[in-house]
Amino acid sequence: MYPEGKRSIRDNFFHRTVTDIGFRFSQEDFMLTMPVVMLSSVTDLLRYIDENQLTSEFGGTLDYCHSDWIVLRTAIESFAVTVKDIAQMLQGFGTELAEPELPEEAKTIECLLEVHTDKYRKLKDAIRSVSKEGRHLLSSLETTVKEDDSLWDVKLDWETVQRLLAQLRDMESAFDGFFEKHHLKLHQYLQLLRYEQSFQELCLEHLTAQERELCISANSLAETEQALKRLDNLESNAQEVTARAQIIILHGHQLSAGHHYAMALIMQRCNELRHYCDTLTAALKTKHTRLLQTHQMLLCLGQAQTWCDDAAYLLANQLVDKFQSKEGAQAALRDIEKLLEGAPSINYDLIQAVTLSYFYIKIKTPLPYISSLSLPFFLNRQACLRKLADKHVRPVQLVAPRPENTPRSKSPLFSPKHGTAQLFSLFSANDVLHLFLLLHACICLCHSHVMRELIETERIYVEELLSVLLGYRAEMDNPALSGVLPPILRSKRDILFGNMPEIYNFHIFLQDLEGCLEAPEGVGACFLERKESFQMYESYCQNKLRSEALWRQFSDCGFFLECQKKLEHKLGLDSYLLKPIQRLTKYQLLLKELIKYSTDCEGTSELQGALAAMLDLLKSVNDSMHQIAITGYEGDICELGRVLMQGSFSVWISHKKGPTRMKEMARFKPMQRHLFLYERALLLCKRREEHGDGCDKTPSYSFKHCLKMTAVGITENVKGDVKKFEIWYSGREEVYVVQAPTVEVKMAWLNELRRILTNQQKLLRGLRAT
Repeated sequence: MYPEGKRSIRDNFFHRTVTDIGFRFSQEDFMLTMPVVMLSSVTDLLRYIDENQLTSEFGGTLDYCHSDWIVLRTAIESFAVTVKDIAQMLQGFGTELAEPELPEEAKTIECLLEVHTDKYRKLKDAIRSVSKEGRHLLSSLETTVKEDDSLWDVKLDWETVQRLLAQLRDMESAFDGFFEKHHLKLHQYLQLLRYEQSFQELCLEHLTAQERELCISANSLAETEQALKRLDNLESNAQEVTARAQIIILHGHQLSAGHHYAMALIMQRCNELRHYCDTLTAALKTKHTRLLQTHQMLLCLGQAQTWCDDAAYLLANQLVDKFQSKEGAQAALRDIEKLLEGAPSINYDLIQAVTLSYFYIKIKTPLPYISSLSLPFFLNRQACLRKLADKHVRPVQLVAPRPENTPRSKSPLFSPKHGTAQLFSLFSANDVLHLFLLLHACICLCHSHVMRELIETERIYVEELLSVLLGYRAEMDNPALSGVLPPILRSKRDILFGNMPEIYNFHIFLQDLEGCLEAPEGVGACFLERKESFQMYESYCQNKLRSEALWRQFSDCGFFLECQKKLEHKLGLDSYLLKPIQRLTKYQLLLKELIKYSTDCEGTSELQGALAAMLDLLKSVNDSMHQIAITGYEGDICELGRVLMQGSFSVWISHKKGPTRMKEMARFKPMQRHLFLYERALLLCKRREEHGDGCDKTPSYSFKHCLKMTAVGITENVKGDVKKFEIWYSGREEVYVVQAPTVEVKMAWLNELRRILTNQQKLLRGLRAT
């Protein structure tokens, strides 16, 4: 090996030779201004240069081999070029991975994964080979340095090779990380495609359509039995599909637990499947129950119809002249009593329940007709015959004897050939009143059902809150589980659970609801009395994003798995942390149902007030969820008051500073701004999409302007567009032309702005008056 310092002697000699040749051909152009020493022998050279700096051919002692030096330099330069080539190959492969669009076929994705993996392995082999070459070169240089520590140029070569090896390691590490993420993303994309394919293959919508098409309005036993057979076949298919759906849901939860980048989409699909399965199963069960009740009712009515026909036939064929004798009256009475003993038992509760729930079923023999016409006639005849049988009756001469009816001639009044409309035409005012009362009972039954649902679901909800607080939150203090609970998680329990303990304590509300079961008119008042307390749900929802982030970080923690196993919960903690939000949205749905069945009843106005309060709360929660995403506002945002409205608009801004002013704003492209209206200010923000994957990708709002409401004015109409209005600030120093997405949105904002400004004026007048 030839060090750089010693190599300079040889280079100086070489350069001197070249210089002599140069001067030989250019002596006329150049004049040397430095002394030239002409040596007669090599030994004279030792007077000027130390022998340790000269090779043996010049009489020195320097150990130098020029061929070895060339080999070393060639190896170092070759290694440097190879490292550069490797970097270019890695960059090219990275570009290849990033550029193409992902296909939508699973087999193509599998082939792509195989191709990328094969290229990755080849590149890794190339990197290992180059690294091995560099380490061998570095080892040779280290050996040379150990032999002679004064070779400073060899040290420089060693540092160069060491630097190249470090660069190679950094490139390899970055490449491994990049490919690992790419491979994981591609693999998760393949999982998502297969999951989506499984979801589409279920054909739940087809089953739901079949369920809807299955008609349970039956006019006869035969039709009812046919409907039951079709329903049984549909239920069998539904059970098979539901079982497959449960497997897909389980697979979806496994993917989500593995931090899949499309976790939000997968959980949405799981929720859709669960909703489809629950809805389909409940609908089939309900229809099955209805059809069975209808079948029993038709059997009962059929027996009643037969008995009524027999009774009508008996009454029509009992001749009045035979009643004149005691024996004849007793015989007729025995016939009636015998027929009464064989009267079918009618389950009036079943018939009423069926007719209340399915009044659209066309029954050819209405129950009111049977109960109000046939039986009273029969009982009246029985009472008269008993009187005749108890005393002797003087024979009565008949003026016009009644001819006997033909044998077994049934009364045309009870003939099955008569239709429903014809029979209803025979109803009296009492029958119409009975029908009205029946419909009223149906409405009351529906109202009672909604009340029971409200109370029962509230009871389940409170029990679930308690199970989470005792089974998870309290267990964080259990010493037996300290080994599987990360310490940082224990210190952040208030972030994970939010103010759930406060919500649970508030829901002694359940006791008040249970008290309304017998007095449902008090439900609305229960909600209105606790209107302010329901605001605690807003704090819970605002904390939900932080809670979800903490859950994703520790979702595979053994502590949660152990608690879930003890509680025997089918779903993880994250599903139960969603319960308060789901319950909040459920209240307004149940209140709407109660209002629908409480028209013109006592307590209806309170129910409407309760519904308005719940809808306002939902809006407030939604607005506050947007508010917490505001970034860049330096002041205390709580000082601005409550968020009243928020939404996205197109905005043109005009500034007037001194003599200059921006005009003709219409020719400029509008800015997209998200406006937040508070009680004391109006914030203008720019919506930005945060970088993230799946459910981590959330919008944020960069603060741009703050307009104090005390300096704000409005112009409600702008020429050329009915959706535009003006907000001017500080005496029109700044004018904001705002374009709403719809006229309705514009009017809603103008009404709220007008209300705030009017209240400000009233407050100022009051201050001046004092």
